[in-house]
Amino acid sequence: MQIDLLTLFPDFFTTPLGASMLSRAQTLGAVRFRVLNLRDFCPDRHKVADDRPFGGGPGMVMKIEPLVAAIRAVRAEAPMVRVILLTPQGRVLTQDKARELAQQQHLLLICGHYEGVDERLRHYIDEELSLGDYVLTGGEIPALAVADAVTRLLPGVLGGEGATEEESFQDGLLEHPHYTRPRIFEGHEVPEVLLSGDHRRIARWRREQALLKTAQERPDLLARARLDPEDRRFLAALGMAAEE
Repeated sequence: MQIDLLTLFPDFFTTPLGASMLSRAQTLGAVRFRVLNLRDFCPDRHKVADDRPFGGGPGMVMKIEPLVAAIRAVRAEAPMVRVILLTPQGRVLTQDKARELAQQQHLLLICGHYEGVDERLRHYIDEELSLGDYVLTGGEIPALAVADAVTRLLPGVLGGEGATEEESFQDGLLEHPHYTRPRIFEGHEVPEVLLSGDHRRIARWRREQALLKTAQERPDLLARARLDPEDRRFLAALGMAAEE
């Protein structure tokens, strides 16, 4: 997969893309990142990428010409590229969306900035994504989040086909608790079941802990989670029955 990141601040991505899993994924050949400087697509000699909004108001708006020029340049190389604008107005990124994007061969992530982009850009993109109902300084952090969420789902990146199967949101639930050594820390003990060696008991305990944590922290997720009859009996015993 190739992921292009179009930004006014290319240096923002230098360290994150060169560290941890994102670096390893590139070494493995699972993904290739390319950071594109939006100013390289500005037609004027001063490389101006923003201007005052028509109608007045505070702040500046990203100009449409360099944005469309960049999109067309990438599409000339890869006609099937999926072009995504990172903006608070977009659909919220979910694990299901990350899985969908991981099936693509090429993504172009556009980092908005200032007061936003010229509205006409929406005629040239495929979709808009957001991290949530809040405003960040620019689209660089959301673009990095998308790149990370997608890359870790690519085959071999996390070391095996089943490496992401038990993570949060895979089946609509938050993830179960994790523990490691020492067995006892300042009086806080690791649950006995995890030391039992009984893999069936451990699997059921983890499932019930995921159900409990989701019911307590994100009850909204239960309505669309994939629950079996045993899950529903467990929740009912706690007085937390999920909707059918």
